[in-house]
Amino acid sequence: MTTAASPLSVQNLTVAYQKKPVLRDISFEIPEGKLIGIVGPNGAGKSTLIKAALGLIPRVTGEVTLYGRPYKEQRKLVGYVPQRESVDWDFPTSALDVVMMGRYGHLGWFKRPGAKEKELALACLEKVGMTDFADRQISQLSGGQQQRIFLARALAQDAQLYFMDEPFVGVDAATEKAIITLLNELKLQGKTVLVVHHDLSTVKEYFDWVMLLNVQLMALGPVDEVFTKDNLQRAYGGRLALLNRDDDAIIVSAR
Repeated sequence: MTTAASPLSVQNLTVAYQKKPVLRDISFEIPEGKLIGIVGPNGAGKSTLIKAALGLIPRVTGEVTLYGRPYKEQRKLVGYVPQRESVDWDFPTSALDVVMMGRYGHLGWFKRPGAKEKELALACLEKVGMTDFADRQISQLSGGQQQRIFLARALAQDAQLYFMDEPFVGVDAATEKAIITLLNELKLQGKTVLVVHHDLSTVKEYFDWVMLLNVQLMALGPVDEVFTKDNLQRAYGGRLALLNRDDDAIIVSAR
């Protein structure tokens, strides 16, 4: 299900913690069917932007709509992969049960998942290479395996718009490759994916669009147009180290 409205429209968004603005007067719209990296220095408000869009934290000002409506009316269209450290991995549940939780929005909270949901969840586990771990307790999985389970849960939601908060942090090379393969599959299906990302050296390889954020919106658009030294310098300031000064192949790191 898609509409003519933007997958995500943010107008005049301000968010503050203890009266200190973390996001200030942010406005943008994103196109459908793109992989969008959200980058910026620590404390730039990247995770805050996602949480504000999903109504997980209060806004001081601003309006956020998903396909033209507030999030609470569009939950079924949205998938969310939180930061791994924000999850209670000691909760006693299996990998398969976590993935089936992705179907609750379609079933309703009072209808138990059945054979159809289990079959779909197993298919999602297969896509992330975790079929053999279906009955394993999530606390017994490695960090990369846990991340794959949450990606499988997001797949099970069969959403149109995905928010992923630092999915590549703390995973091994094989998991990172599996994640980016999955993101490209979602893109081919016409899904829209926003990813909080830290590794600036892979932005051009991984994403179609990029958002540069540092409390305010510094730039947003196609990677080839927006991911420039000037824009990066504006976003990162003195914390940016240029490792390669070739304009056509910017490789940078942030301190």
